[in-house]
Amino acid sequence: MRQLWNLANQLTLFRLLVIPLILISMLYGRHGWALVLFLIAAVTDAIDGIVARRLNLKTPLGAYLDPIADKLLLSSSFAILSLIGSVPWWATILVLSRDAIIIATSLVVALATPIRDFPPSLLGKANTATQVATVFCVMVKNAWPARMITGLSDALVWLTAAATLVSGAHYAVVTSQKLSRHSGGSAGR
Repeated sequence: MRQLWNLANQLTLFRLLVIPLILISMLYGRHGWALVLFLIAAVTDAIDGIVARRLNLKTPLGAYLDPIADKLLLSSSFAILSLIGSVPWWATILVLSRDAIIIATSLVVALATPIRDFPPSLLGKANTATQVATVFCVMVKNAWPARMITGLSDALVWLTAAATLVSGAHYAVVTSQKLSRHSGGSAGR
């Protein structure tokens, strides 16, 4: 319970509470509000990490909550943006499918083997950054439509698709290598 009152974790919990407000704002066409709330969520994401590191407030709870908050924000934003016609469904399905496959694979590997470490890769972090940029740009386009922003958001959707495929394939290779090392190490026993 003490971990819950930690400042870094409070910022993450605040971000989780802001997510429904962002989604509702998008659904009801309040795109300016959605954008402001998204920026608040992004700032709290940056601050919670800094606070955790600088004030030595890293906790196991925070280690789980932070990526969950990030994934919920991005996945639900993509879903709502597709629902309102701002992002093509194929892109959202690609993003959500990659995440679902990674979560399911991690769960199966964790249950079936002693492997518990699934650190994010550089490609995974680049994919997340691309998704954040895409959601942000599409939200800007929705709030203030302009030809340049529309072109940029369309390009970012394609970049997100490419980053999603590449990072997903990389994750599959890394997980396969971990499993191979694990089975190779246990075969000699």
